[in-house]
Amino acid sequence: MKNFIAHTDSTRTSMLDAINLNSIEDLYSCLPKIIENFKLKNPLSELETQRYIKSLAKKNKTEYANFMGGGVYEKFIPAGVNYIAQRFEFLTAYTPYQPEISQGTLQIIYEYQTMISRLTGMDIANASMYDAASACAEAILMAHRISKGKKNKALISNHINPEYIEVIKTYCWAQNIEIDWFDNELPENVSEYICVLLQYPDYFGEIVELKKLDTVLIVCANLSALAIIKPPTEADIVVGDIQPLGIHMNFGGPHAGYMACKSEYMRQLPGRLVGRTLDADGNQAFTLTIQTREQHIKREKATSNICSNQSLIALSAALYLSLIGEKGFREASILSANLAHALSKMLNGKGIKTLNKNFFNEFVIEVNNSEAFLSNLKEQNILGGVKIDNRHILVCTTEMNTEEDIINYVEAV
Repeated sequence: MKNFIAHTDSTRTSMLDAINLNSIEDLYSCLPKIIENFKLKNPLSELETQRYIKSLAKKNKTEYANFMGGGVYEKFIPAGVNYIAQRFEFLTAYTPYQPEISQGTLQIIYEYQTMISRLTGMDIANASMYDAASACAEAILMAHRISKGKKNKALISNHINPEYIEVIKTYCWAQNIEIDWFDNELPENVSEYICVLLQYPDYFGEIVELKKLDTVLIVCANLSALAIIKPPTEADIVVGDIQPLGIHMNFGGPHAGYMACKSEYMRQLPGRLVGRTLDADGNQAFTLTIQTREQHIKREKATSNICSNQSLIALSAALYLSLIGEKGFREASILSANLAHALSKMLNGKGIKTLNKNFFNEFVIEVNNSEAFLSNLKEQNILGGVKIDNRHILVCTTEMNTEEDIINYVEAV
């Protein structure tokens, strides 16, 4: 990890030159004009403000059948998740930095870690990450540490979420890690790389085959899929998004990431880790452990500058899994998969080709014109999927879809 160095005058000058400005003042000179364009109304009373906001809210259309996925999923969330998570004991701006933080918060994080470990088939999980994209990037840095600097190239699948790719590029650029990309087939010389990173199922919904490699294997896994497909036990590090575990879509955020790994890599995990022990009286106690963050050790020895975790979202994930239960979690995934395969089959019957061989609840269809296809569906209150390019669309189903939704989709195309 690089130590923080403030911008020098020459650094500021070079940044301003890059955007054709002469001073910091020039950078903000546009703000008054932008504020004028807001055309703010005269101040309103509280009652008037409420009425105005409600009038704006009525313009939103919310009654759509949703077939969009690609990293954000509409899932059933038991009412108890939000009720418990919003109790004042949990809903606080305080971040649990210290080992002696509230035992309730620590126990929840510990239980969350245990659940993630069970789902992924890994030995240990940390207290959560910022999101899936940064979790992927941090896993690559973790693999770099494991290699002890003897290798400096990462091999990454082109079939991972495009948003994750952009974050990975930034992280690797900053750490001078080179990236090679692959599509479907791995090259034979994987041992020359610090790691191989792929998504399971991949961004296009395909369930890829996993095997042990002669380097660190990082798998970005969909936790909902792991309820019914084989956990990625061939991996050394497993990462991903916990949004499918009881987190509302919320217009795309906030989300949280997870990270789990084999026990031999425990001391290379970024972020924080909660452990269970006994106190002086022999009672069960929970504490932050394996302190590898820059707050506790010399900064140059820290595994990451991540010094926090998404406690409230991790809490919601643990509550979701507890309330829906192992059986309910599996049934929701089975329902999602059955609906997806039924929709794919019915679309194929209408001449719309599915490009996947093996998929969970997302698949790619080929159409003549993506924009026209999706616009037509939207006019009929159906969000038909995520546009990939001019001829391909990523379609997703979850347990929130119904058989009627499927029939309406097929009839509308």
